[in-house]
Amino acid sequence: MTTETLALLMIAMIFVPLIGVPLILTLGKSSARYIAFGVSMIPFLLSVVIYMGYLNFSTLNVATADGYVIDAAYRWFGEKLPNGNWVSSFDINFLAGIDGISIYLILLTTLIFPLSILFSWGSVHDKEAAYYSLLLILEAGVLGVFVSLDLILFYVFFEMVLIPMYFLIGIWGGKDRIYAALKFFLYTLIGSLLMLVCIIYLGYFAGQQVNSGVFTSDLLKISQVSIPAHIQTWLFLGFTFSFAIKVPLFPLHTWLPDAHVQAPTSGSVILAAVLLKMGTYGLIRFCLPLFPLASIEFAPYLCALGTIGIVYGAIASMVQTDIKKLVAYSSVSHLGFIVLGIFSFTKESMSGAILQMINHGISTGALFLLIGMIYDRRHTREIKDFQGLAKVVPLFTVIFMITTFSSIGLPGLNGFVGEFLILLGAFSSEVVSSTFAIVGTTGVIIAAVYMLWMFRRVMFGTLEKEENRSLKDLSGREVAVLMPLIILMFYIGFHATPFLKEVGKSSDQVVEKILLSTNPGISQK
Repeated sequence: MTTETLALLMIAMIFVPLIGVPLILTLGKSSARYIAFGVSMIPFLLSVVIYMGYLNFSTLNVATADGYVIDAAYRWFGEKLPNGNWVSSFDINFLAGIDGISIYLILLTTLIFPLSILFSWGSVHDKEAAYYSLLLILEAGVLGVFVSLDLILFYVFFEMVLIPMYFLIGIWGGKDRIYAALKFFLYTLIGSLLMLVCIIYLGYFAGQQVNSGVFTSDLLKISQVSIPAHIQTWLFLGFTFSFAIKVPLFPLHTWLPDAHVQAPTSGSVILAAVLLKMGTYGLIRFCLPLFPLASIEFAPYLCALGTIGIVYGAIASMVQTDIKKLVAYSSVSHLGFIVLGIFSFTKESMSGAILQMINHGISTGALFLLIGMIYDRRHTREIKDFQGLAKVVPLFTVIFMITTFSSIGLPGLNGFVGEFLILLGAFSSEVVSSTFAIVGTTGVIIAAVYMLWMFRRVMFGTLEKEENRSLKDLSGREVAVLMPLIILMFYIGFHATPFLKEVGKSSDQVVEKILLSTNPGISQK
């Protein structure tokens, strides 16, 4: 299979989910769930084929083609002249590619969506056609974000994700869903508009330098431009503010607990597993390579905010009475680890940060699924309403235990590998202080406290509530939803090398480029 064929499959993978929307709206709610699941499986199968092809070609020198093993380009703006040339006032194209940074995020996305749709079969019974249509639109938008190599195209997909998520929270959410949806919408919109202003400025600046004065949003062209330090500072702050909201980075995190608690279960799963990674992905894909001087300058401040988020999110989780809100605050802590890994600028921390993006999606996605399953049975998420569940739902308890251990980073499960590499790299960083790693380690300890405390209170003790005595254990469909994630927890925990090998081929280049462009004297451990 050639790279050209893989590029076509990549484009098909992005837009196939949109085909399901008219089918669902035409055939109605009776078949909506089946169409949505079937259509969502196509991108997953395509992503697996693309991944296998990617592995064959990634053995080549990924420094060629700017590190993108699979790429595709199509004219978006412009007019074709009789001589075959194109003319346009704007160099804006449908430019997409896949490298070691994006490939596993794509695989995670295409896995999470069919699992979320399959879970929804038992929990969503109102306006099903609209619900499943929005999920498919959301999937197309997320996939577009992770492959876009044109800044305007990236912005379009980045904003496209906002709309279906707003309606998913606002229509199928909890009692305060309107407040949570508006807060989510406004936070993200304000940040992304600031990013758009920076993209426009950067496009004109780069056009003057490398594109004969024509505006360009081509990331590969812009990356060749030498941007003065003072301009880098302002552009870096604009991009980073937008991505920090999406992460979310302390203190811009306040929209997240509300959105998680009010969103339907599938919305929470997708938000935690995939949407939050758009922020950390944006930092790695755009902020670091385009603005290396500013990245080094602001690295201590961002590591400080990440470390504060680690400790704050962990402490906030300890005092929650709602299981879902506890897991929501834990995401603030886990994403703080990822930001610390990104801005420590070592190969270990960067690879660990990218792997931890995947790990968080797997473990936290599974936690939200489990919480949704128990909520469908009891219609409450208050910890005080559960006790002694291990006696009536043993299979649920075992899977919940494995997922809890994964979340706190128990050795042998996926969470340990990412956190260990982040802390190892942060401790040996020559750019930021090792104090951040030392303080961040306390977050691991506190995470073990609040997660195990929550697990004990829910699963063990005296079975006092009469409603809990008749609870049904996991059904076959629910086990089918959870098992792929459980398998990945163990597989990555025991055999992370293949993942780290492919991630490192691209992430190492990012680190080396930044350190060499800012201070050739810095040695890279």
